[in-house]
This record gives sequence, structure tokens and C-alpha cells, in this order.
Amino acid sequence: MKRTPLYQAHVDADARMVEFAGYEMPVQYPMGVKKEHLWTREAAGLFDVSHMGQVIIRGANVKSELEALLPVDVKGLGLNQQRYGVFTTTNGGISDDLMFTNWGEQEVYMVVNAACKEADVAHMKNNLPTCDVEVVDRALVALQGPKAREAATKLIPEAKDLLFMQSTKVQWQGHELWVSCSGYTGEDGYEISVPNDVAEAFCNALTALEEVEWIGLGARDSLRLEAGLCLYGHDLDQSTTPVEGSITWAIQKVRRAGGEREGNFVGADVILGQFANGVSRKRVGFLVEGKAPVREGVEVVTEDGQLAGKVTSGGFAPSLGQPIVMAYVQTEFLEQPLFASLRGKMIPLTSAKMPFFPSRYYRG
Repeated sequence: MKRTPLYQAHVDADARMVEFAGYEMPVQYPMGVKKEHLWTREAAGLFDVSHMGQVIIRGANVKSELEALLPVDVKGLGLNQQRYGVFTTTNGGISDDLMFTNWGEQEVYMVVNAACKEADVAHMKNNLPTCDVEVVDRALVALQGPKAREAATKLIPEAKDLLFMQSTKVQWQGHELWVSCSGYTGEDGYEISVPNDVAEAFCNALTALEEVEWIGLGARDSLRLEAGLCLYGHDLDQSTTPVEGSITWAIQKVRRAGGEREGNFVGADVILGQFANGVSRKRVGFLVEGKAPVREGVEVVTEDGQLAGKVTSGGFAPSLGQPIVMAYVQTEFLEQPLFASLRGKMIPLTSAKMPFFPSRYYRG
């Protein structure tokens, strides 16, 4: 298994390490998953996400060439602004979801999922004919929570006024950090790319602050679930389109039918057809009756036992005090009572808007 530059910091913090996407990663610390989750909602949690892929794409045609692979507005993104995007397949499926930042006329910085990074880099090298695609070896951490801004500002004063989805480059003790106001918990906070040789020192400086604690993958999963955010390989995959995945907000009007740069991306015929004609299934959220968590793979059924869909993410939501799930459900069944079929029991599900827990991104 691979190790991130922060492996020793996790061991020193008594983390329980597990395999994740080929890396030895911290799933929890002595505080435990539930307390780590609530700490992030109340103070500031620090997450090691160095297993993610960091890529810099350069070229005179980088924006237009990326628009052939991403069904989003790349050209219209402002300088030092960040945006969510997806790579699509010819059948309209999603081969990865990602974040990208406009670093200038001829430069884009991208963060992709750990399990997909090799395929994503190969995809870009094969399909961005005039661009240079560079994989960057740096640590990446996320500082998340209502006190994240206060904590970050003590080390990086420039972070204070950064708005949601803005990014900047700053100096810390003579080293360049790449800081974006983003994250995957629904909270205000930052994702910070740090040179490997100072990653541990930087994180030690953060965790020395009373408001900051290390948080593992267990709480990261429950936090993103409460925020209604997808986990690639579970809620999104190559058999799922952006319309089915309920992430149509990620496809700006300029790339849709009638838009200035309509279509001309991989799988455009399928995806734009679904915008026009609808889909037979979609990702939806439910509150679960009782206290028993309902996990991925559990069937969603109608009152008379008809199969209506399947859970893709589920668990107990510490901030809400009850279990929640995201599931793909056939649209014909969405107006009737639905249940999770759990070990022979029918557990009632109540339709819920996502995010389940209110997002608190800082927009100024």
C-alpha cells in the first residue's frame, strides 16, 4: 500500500489505519467517528486527502480542449475561481468527478479522485492534443468547520476573506501553498496543497490550535452524506449520467441546449436528450425511520414489495440523530410510500431534500 506524506503524523496521533484507494489512510482517531463528525460541525476538522490526484494542465487551447471532455463551462470561469466538473463517457456515464481551478489563460489546476487518477491522467493525455498534463506530487489537506476560517487565518492571513470556490497561492515559512475555499463536508473551510517536505510541520501547526483536531475517513463519509454529496464509485459511476445523479446544477446553461457552446462534449447526445426528455431513475434522499442504519446495497421497495431502487450511500447522521440514505429510485415510484427492505423488515423512508444538513459555505 502507498502512504501519504502525512502517514507518520497519523500514526503519532494514534489513528486506526485502513486501506483506501491503494493507500494506508486514517479511518478514525481515538476520539471516534461520531465525536470527530460533531467536532467538525462545531469547531474545525483536519483531513488528509493527499491520496487524491493533483494535476496541472497547460496549453494555449487548454480551456477549449477541456470543454470537449467536461460538460461544464471552463472558458467562462474567472481567474482563481474553482468549479466542480465530471468526465463523461460516450454513453453519458460519469468516469470521475473532480474540482478544477482557472490559474490563468493557459493553465488549469485539477484535483481528481484517488481511485480514478491514473485513468483520468491517461484520458487527458490522450484527448488534450496540444496540452501538457503534469501530475504533481504534493500533500493535500482539508480544514473544515465553523472555526476553520479562524484557525486558517492564524497561519495564513490571506485565507480570511477567501469566498467559497475562490483560490489563491500564498507563502508559509518560505513555501508556496495552494489554498481554495472548498471542501466536502458542507462546512466553510479550505483545501490546501502543501509541499511534501513541510506537510507534517504545517499540519502540526494547525493541530496545535485548540479548535483543530485530526478527522478520519469514517467521519468524512458521514459528513459528506449529510451534505448530500456524492462519493464516486458509489453514488456516481460510468452507468450513471449527471441527470440521473441529480447533479444537473453542475452543467451550466452555456453547455446545454440553446446555450452559446451547446454540447460538443463526450456523451452530449445522451445527456442533453435526458435534459429534454427526463430519466427513468434518479438519485434522491430519504430519512430512515428508527435508529438502525441502512447501508449501501439495500433494496428500496414499494408497499407491495415491488423493487423501486437501491441505496448507494447510507448511515447514521450524527448531526440529525437519525439514519439517512441516498438511493437511485425509478421515477414512477417516487410519489408513493417507499421502504428499505432490511433483513426481512420494511423500514419506512421519508423523502428528504438534500443537503440533509444545511450547508454553511462562506459567500461573504
